[in-house]
Amino acid sequence: MEWDFIGRLCVAGLCGTVIGLDREYRVKDAGFRTHFLVALGSALMMVVSQYGFEEFLASHDGLRLDPSRIAAQVVSGIGFIGAGTIIIHRQLVRGLTTAASLWATAGIGLAAGAHMYVVAAAATVLTLFGLEVLTLFFGELGRRRTMIVFSAPSRASIDAMFSKLETREYSVISYEVEAVRTPEGVVHRATLVIRAKGAGGDESFVELLRADPDITVEKIV
Repeated sequence: MEWDFIGRLCVAGLCGTVIGLDREYRVKDAGFRTHFLVALGSALMMVVSQYGFEEFLASHDGLRLDPSRIAAQVVSGIGFIGAGTIIIHRQLVRGLTTAASLWATAGIGLAAGAHMYVVAAAATVLTLFGLEVLTLFFGELGRRRTMIVFSAPSRASIDAMFSKLETREYSVISYEVEAVRTPEGVVHRATLVIRAKGAGGDESFVELLRADPDITVEKIV
């Protein structure tokens, strides 16, 4: 029986690792190790909830336990880990897809822990389908937002760059400028959230910023 339990943990860990490798390839914070541990932990909790209290139940006639309660707590608890992968800054949101993949991975771990190997494998394939194949076909429908923080010695240079970005197939979602005092003097720092539109390239704004000698790029998220 113990080898059967270990096999379930291995299957869950393997499925979680496969999904995590995809997130690792996409340079996300929650990579293969996080997904492996989420799947493994979920499978372990499912196994314990199903078989961990057999001796206790045998010594107490008429007492019953509901294994599904542990599974429900896993689904709720994984939200804390998922929330840690989500970054919200101004109008920029990052990490929702990774949080959802962790949630799905927890479900895959529960399925493997319940000895539902085919379901766990199918869910792994479908999760990868959603992460990769759907992005390949429909990724252009929702171009990602990018936050840019750059500075210049004058407000005029900031405004000029703002106009260039708007005329180069980019939509400016938010625009904020502040004057910052430094040892060299006062510089103007702009924080923009932009999104490519039409046929504009998602990364061509980098060349546009670097081509201006007055612009200093500080951060791109």
